[in-house]
Amino acid sequence: MGRLEAVEIRLSELKAENSSFRIDSEYLKKEYLKNINDLKSFSSGYFKLRDKIKHITGGATPLGAEYPAEGIPFLRVQNIMQNYFNLSDVVYISDKQDKEIRRSKLKKDDVLLTITGVSYGKSAVVPSSLINANINQHSVKMTLDANINPYFLSTFLNSKYGKLQSDKNIVGVTRPALDYEVIKNFIIPRVTLGFQKNIENIINKSVDITHQAKTLYTSAQTLLLSELGLADYTPSSEGVAVKTFAASFGASGRLDAEYYQPKYEEVERKISDYKNGFSYIKDKFVQNKRPYDVVSSEHKYIEIGDINISSGAVEYNIVSSDNLPSNAKIALNKGDLIYSTVRPYRGAVALCDFQENIVVSGAFTVLHEKFDYLRECLFVLLRTKVYQEYIMKYNVGSSYPIVKDDDVLNLKIPNLPMEIQQKIAEKVQQSFALRKKSAELLDCAKQAVEIAIEQGEDVALMWLEDRE
Repeated sequence: MGRLEAVEIRLSELKAENSSFRIDSEYLKKEYLKNINDLKSFSSGYFKLRDKIKHITGGATPLGAEYPAEGIPFLRVQNIMQNYFNLSDVVYISDKQDKEIRRSKLKKDDVLLTITGVSYGKSAVVPSSLINANINQHSVKMTLDANINPYFLSTFLNSKYGKLQSDKNIVGVTRPALDYEVIKNFIIPRVTLGFQKNIENIINKSVDITHQAKTLYTSAQTLLLSELGLADYTPSSEGVAVKTFAASFGASGRLDAEYYQPKYEEVERKISDYKNGFSYIKDKFVQNKRPYDVVSSEHKYIEIGDINISSGAVEYNIVSSDNLPSNAKIALNKGDLIYSTVRPYRGAVALCDFQENIVVSGAFTVLHEKFDYLRECLFVLLRTKVYQEYIMKYNVGSSYPIVKDDDVLNLKIPNLPMEIQQKIAEKVQQSFALRKKSAELLDCAKQAVEIAIEQGEDVALMWLEDRE
C-alpha cells in the first residue's frame, strides 16, 4: 500500500463518543487514536470532562455591537491565549449589550476554551481582573466542580494530549469548530489534586512575573515621556489649521485636512524643542532591505499578527516555499527592529534577536542601529500613544491605514542623552527577560502535565524541582 495509512477499529469503538458517526480518515488518524488509548491507559484512570463540568456555555455577539471606548470587556479569540490573556486590543460592550448575553458573563476560575477558526483549542482560567467580562460565540466557558483544578484543566487542554483531542474533533473547512458534546467527551487523566495544585502554583507564578515585566516596561516608558515633557500630554482637540499654500501643498504635496491637524504640529514642536535637539530615524538607523533566500525549501516567517501588541513579543511560523505569501520580502538580521506600516496606530513594533534568518512581510519597515541611538529607546518611543498618534499624520489609506517607509525614516526623534538611553534600555531588557521567564514557566507547566501522563506524577515533580 506504499505510504497509505490504514487503521482497524471495531464498530462499537467507532460509535462510542461519536454522535455524528464520523468515518472520515481525518477522524481516524493513527495519532488521534493512539492519544485516546494512551489517556485511557493512564495508571490512575481517567474520566470524561462532562463528569466535572457544572455548566458550559458559549457567548454571542450582541446585535448591532459597536464596541464603545469603555464598558464591559468583551473577549474574542485573539484575547484568549494558552494560560494567559492578551488584552492589547480588547473591545468593550455596553451594560445593555452585556445583559443581552448575560448567560456567558464570566466568573473567577471559569475555564475558557476557543472553539472556532484557526485559533481553536486555546484555554485559560478567568482571573479576578476579568470577573463579569463576557465572551463571544467563538469561545466557551466552563464552570467546574470542586474535584478538578481549573488551572490543571486549562494546562491539559493546551498540552499535546488536549490539543490532539481538539484536532481530532474539529469539523468544518472554512470555519472549523468544536461542539459542546465533543468537549464534554474529552478524556482527562485522573491525577491527584496535589499535583494539580502544583500546576496552579506555576501558572500563578508566571502571572506574577508578567506583572513585574509590565511594571518595568511602564517605568521605562514613563522615564522617556517625562524626559520629553510628554508624560501628561493630551492631544489637541482643535480641528482647524490655517496654512498658506506655500506652507501646505507647496512644502508637503498634501492637501488633505488630516495631515495638518494641530495635534500633529504640537508633537513635532515638542520634539523639535527638546533641549538636546532632534534627529530623524534615518540619521540613527539604517533600513534593512536584504532579500530572503529563495532557494530554501522552508522559511521562518513573521507577519503583523505574530507580534503581541501588549508586550512587543514576537513569534515566527514555519512556512514552506510554496506557501510563503507574495508579500514576504525581507530577511532579518539579528537585532533588527521591525515596525508595522499597516495600521501603525496599533504599535506593532518588535525587537528581533533570533539567531536564524527570518523572513518578514513587506508591511514592516525594518531598521538596524547605526550609531549612538539604542534600539530599545526607539522601540519604546514608537510604542507610546504619542507616536502612535503622530505617525497617523502620514497615513495614505482610508479604511486600512498605511504609511510609507520614507515617512517612518523621516520621523523626528529626540536626541536623548546616552545616560537616559541606557537606563531605558536596561529596563526594557529586564522586562524582556522576565517575560521570557514567564513564558518558560507556562511551558514547564504544560510539559509537567505531559510527563505525568507518560511517566507518572513523581517523575514530573522531580523534573519540576530540577528547573527551580
